[in-house]
Amino acid sequence: MNTGCVAMPGAFNALCARAVAKAGFEACYVSGAATSVCAGVPDVGLLTLEHFCRVIREVADGSGLPVIADADTGFGEAEMVRRTVIEYGRAGAAGLHLEDQKFPKRCGHLDGKELIPTDHMIEKIQWAVKAAPAGFVVCARTDARGVDGMQAAIDRAAAYVFAGAHMIFPEGLTTEAEFAQFAKAMQNLSGPNPRGGPYLLANMTEFGKTPIIPVDRFATMGYSCVIFPVTLLRIAMGAVTQALEVLRATGSAEGLLKQMQTRQQLYDLIGYTPGTPWEFPDR
Repeated sequence: MNTGCVAMPGAFNALCARAVAKAGFEACYVSGAATSVCAGVPDVGLLTLEHFCRVIREVADGSGLPVIADADTGFGEAEMVRRTVIEYGRAGAAGLHLEDQKFPKRCGHLDGKELIPTDHMIEKIQWAVKAAPAGFVVCARTDARGVDGMQAAIDRAAAYVFAGAHMIFPEGLTTEAEFAQFAKAMQNLSGPNPRGGPYLLANMTEFGKTPIIPVDRFATMGYSCVIFPVTLLRIAMGAVTQALEVLRATGSAEGLLKQMQTRQQLYDLIGYTPGTPWEFPDR
């Protein structure tokens, strides 16, 4: 257990969310990238608000855990940001994050990103905070590090805190030292975090611009939570691809049996006993 810093694996459907809860995690995450690629499209803002809410509802119901969900750029301008907050809350999310990229957005670890003006993002945050029910976390993500540099990311984040954001998500930082620098700058601000400033979220996505940093280290630096947005999807699809190669080559699944979840393990995960009426788990 990393006191003060919560690890949040990304769940891409209800069954995955149940596995996250069963493994003992305290919260989970819904990734825009994972949601998009599961629908067979790239992470460039093509899916609807309704599609995202369906996945959030499945993950929240399946896990019974607090869920932070990716809201990309808010599905539109300030009025749509308000609706997004309301609909995410109804779907069971405990919070969301909005980013300051221009639409169509792109993965935060790719080059060529463009940012909206700071005052435009401030307006979105203010509308989100006003629409948020009690206890709902509004997290502001800034992609400025990869566009205008580290100081720009700090300056934008400070403006977002002053606008009312409860949590800040610095995307695309490239070293542990940068995460520490960012956290120190945020602690000098006023905010809801008992350690000073806003709550802080770190992104541990693989194969990007950020090195692999353990949750313990983020806890030491003052981060509140660490998301693992696409980790489980990458593991699952790696196994699917390998299994398909074996099945195609041999014409049989016999060589794959030891890699599979058994029928009983699957039933245990969903809390099902054949022949007994299944009730939605009481959480």
